[in-house]
Amino acid sequence: MGRLTDKRLFLLDMDGTIYLDEEVFAGVPEFLRYVKEIGGRYLFLTNNSSKGIDEYLAKMQRLGLPATEEDFLTSVDATIRYLRREHPGKLCYVMGTRSLLRQLSAADIRVTDRLEDGIDLLLCGFDRELTFQKLEDACILLNREVDFVATNPDWVCPTWYGSVPDCGSVCEMLFRATGRRPVVIGKPQPEMALLAMERTGFTAEQTVMLGDRLYTDIACGVNAGIDTVFLLSGEGVMEDIDQYDIHPTWIYDHIERFYNDVKENNL
Repeated sequence: MGRLTDKRLFLLDMDGTIYLDEEVFAGVPEFLRYVKEIGGRYLFLTNNSSKGIDEYLAKMQRLGLPATEEDFLTSVDATIRYLRREHPGKLCYVMGTRSLLRQLSAADIRVTDRLEDGIDLLLCGFDRELTFQKLEDACILLNREVDFVATNPDWVCPTWYGSVPDCGSVCEMLFRATGRRPVVIGKPQPEMALLAMERTGFTAEQTVMLGDRLYTDIACGVNAGIDTVFLLSGEGVMEDIDQYDIHPTWIYDHIERFYNDVKENNL
C-alpha cells in the first residue's frame, strides 16, 4: 500500500463517483482545485461508450467542473487502439449509439450499423438507442462466427432513479442466445490506467484509481498495479468485496471524505 501523501495522479471514474446524472457530489469541485494546487493531475476514465468527449465536456461545463479534452480517457479510446492493433481494416458492425459510430469513423475505423456483406466484427457498446433489430442483427453475425468485441463489461449504468442495463448485460443476453462471449476492452483491463500514466509521466506509486465499481474501476487499478479507492456513492456495496474477491486499498462512503483525508495528510 502506498501513502496518500505520494499521490499526484488521480484517475477518476465519473458516473457514481463524482456525480450521479446531473448532481455533483459534495466535495468534488474543492477536490479538483486541490489536485491542481499540489501540482497533481486528474483524468476522468469512463467505460461509458455512449457519448463522445465533446458531450462529456459540455456536461462538465454544465455542472461547473473544470475539464479540457486532455482530461479524459474513455473505453472508446482503448477500443480504437485495440481495433487498430488487432483488427486493422476490418469492417465493424457497431451495436451502439450514433455517437460511438461517429467516434470510430472519425478514427478511420471502418464501421456500419446495417447488416450487410463483408462484416468482419461485431462491436458492442453501451447503447442508449438499443432496438430489437440490433439484437437480431447481432445474433445473425455471431452465428456467422464474426469476431466479437465489447467496449466494456459493466452490468448496469447508474441513474437518479436506479440502474439501466449496460454493455455487459446486453453481451450476457447475446451469450444466452448464441453461446458467444466477446473480447472485453476498457476497465477492468489495465490499459486505460497504464495509458494515463504513460501520457502524464506519473509513476504507479504516484497514481490512484477512484471508482464505485469493484469489478471494473477497482479491478482496473489492481490489474495496473496501482492503489485504489472504492467509493460507496454509486453501484458498489461492501458485500461486493467478498463476492468478487477484489480488495481496494481504501474504502470511503463518498469522495468528500477521501478529499478531506488527502488534504489533512498533505498539510
